[in-house]
Amino acid sequence: MRLLWVTNAVDGLGSQASGVVFPLLLLHLGHSAATAGVFASAAAFTGVVLGPLVAVPADRGHRRRIMIATAVLAALAMAGLATVAAHGGASLRLVVALALTERLCAVAYEAASRGALVHLAPPDELPRVAAGIQAGDQVALIAGPALGGALFQLTRPLPFLADAVSYAMTALGVRAIRTPVDTPHGHHGSRPPAREALRALPGAAGAGLALVARSAVLRLVVTWTAVASGVVTLLSFTALFVLGADGGTASTGLVLAASGAAGLLGSLMSVRVVRRFGPRRALVTATWLLLAPLAALTAAHGPWSFGTAFAGLCLLVPVVTVVLSSAAIAAIPQELQSRAGAVIGSAVGLAAAGAPAAAAALTTEVGPRAPAVVCTALVAVLAGYTHAAARRTPGAATAAGTHRDDPAPGAEADRERRP
Repeated sequence: MRLLWVTNAVDGLGSQASGVVFPLLLLHLGHSAATAGVFASAAAFTGVVLGPLVAVPADRGHRRRIMIATAVLAALAMAGLATVAAHGGASLRLVVALALTERLCAVAYEAASRGALVHLAPPDELPRVAAGIQAGDQVALIAGPALGGALFQLTRPLPFLADAVSYAMTALGVRAIRTPVDTPHGHHGSRPPAREALRALPGAAGAGLALVARSAVLRLVVTWTAVASGVVTLLSFTALFVLGADGGTASTGLVLAASGAAGLLGSLMSVRVVRRFGPRRALVTATWLLLAPLAALTAAHGPWSFGTAFAGLCLLVPVVTVVLSSAAIAAIPQELQSRAGAVIGSAVGLAAAGAPAAAAALTTEVGPRAPAVVCTALVAVLAGYTHAAARRTPGAATAAGTHRDDPAPGAEADRERRP
């Protein structure tokens, strides 16, 4: 389990380091800011669409091979970008092709890795495992952009070379995991013809969507995480648009760094909080408490008040995320882990992808406090929904006992489609 934690943290650090400077590379190669923005949106929406599709082979017994192969291919793509950054003169098509290859590999790797946790940890350890992975993500979120910027200042190829190395280390780390991470029955039976497999792909991917639609636990997970992701992303871009204009980039960077540090602290504290108060009480209480920093954001003036309130919000979110991540893993049958996880990831990605445009529209057309007001209203509705859903939705332990041994609706039909 520790090997997976380290592998994910290294992978995230490299991706954050290269991702933050890729728009700068496009600018240095003579392309416009609009081109960089179009690429960012295209990459985000491509991941949303393809996530559930690439999760199908992972759930059918190819998880380890997909994780290793996509990490190796992404390493090659980033090495190609490092070469482009070193020599310049490459066409936009080549640069975008290499970057999109890395993004698609990252989506496929993430979809495959979602189903690995259920094989590596018992149900009662899921909160600790989820908190560990989230802490690694927060460390990468804090350190990655700073590392990428520093390396890019030294020489342009370095951030992309560092990401290539991180992907190579990820492939080696996955290969070194001794515990089986593939669903056993995925190896049985003969392989269908390629044409037949392609025809069955949309239906197989839809099994994850059907499970999420039927499960009260997963509906709560996808609703909460999508809204929270949209809110945090919208407020992050509000800091860029408002504080960046008023107080400069330095104060904006400090605000975002403080929020990342608060998220890391929340991740480290979340397991203790959940074990002390119980999953259901921690879920409901933390969601209602989110309204306090959001209300403070509606009245915030300047970087200090905005940063303090935003850090308070980011401190609370990991507590709920740990509860819901554990519940989702326990509620999804092993043969649907990657597909259902990809559906949840796509919903989160879609909410985050639309947040920058929403932040720009609200701050420009309504006013600098409008995003915080909208987010407060959204979270108030979310808190009411969470409170009501938690009263009739089983916690992670109950979900594990209910779903781990019995196939979920639609899982049996998915088995029948296999040869």
